[in-house]
Amino acid sequence: MNVFRRGMASASSLRQAGKVVCIGRNYADHITELNSARPKQPFFFLKPTSSILLPGAGPVIRPRGINLHYEVELALIIGKQVKDLQADDEQGAMDAIESYALSIDMTARNTQNEAKKKGLPWSIAKGFDTFLPMSNIIPKSAIPNPHSIELYLTVDNEVRQSDSTELMLFQIPRMLSDISKVMSLEKGDIILTGTPKGVGPVVPGDVMRAGIKVDGKELEEGKIEVNIEESTSSYSYAET
Repeated sequence: MNVFRRGMASASSLRQAGKVVCIGRNYADHITELNSARPKQPFFFLKPTSSILLPGAGPVIRPRGINLHYEVELALIIGKQVKDLQADDEQGAMDAIESYALSIDMTARNTQNEAKKKGLPWSIAKGFDTFLPMSNIIPKSAIPNPHSIELYLTVDNEVRQSDSTELMLFQIPRMLSDISKVMSLEKGDIILTGTPKGVGPVVPGDVMRAGIKVDGKELEEGKIEVNIEESTSSYSYAET
């Protein structure tokens, strides 16, 4: 019980992050399934920290009129300030990571698709409350090599995503380098490292479960289980 309480206390600190930086299009098959262009360098965007949904904090809420998609991702929790990191400084990148977590980058796909077509920002598509379910904190020691772990996500116990981080187009040192040359990374910041293929829709009543396997063994701290519910707010999607 004490371990569980410590894990929950650590997870609550995620809401104190200064920013959440998300790497987009970092798995080739995911790029293909969304008919997107393959980036020549890491491409990233921000999610608001208000979108973070802590373990056990309730359901993911689907806004009215939204085609809601899941995207499972490994999250990095930054442990110190990082500025202008060089891409070949692998040790510096790994030293900057304090811990890990699993995350599900929820996306309002129809809103995002409209934004892409019209050259508009993606903030609405990524930024609704509850659009970032996260696991408990995973100790750094539990993931010796973040470039060789299995991520999975199921919907109502049907496997939708299951792939290795070995498939990342850009590895962590390059991600942190490119981000830190644009904006300083600070202690507590969260980096989402991209999602593998298999993204798709969820609807109210669905149950998402996600996790991480290291050498075939699932990490208890990395488990996510969350329901989908319909929003009762006044928001309803309309074309911009």
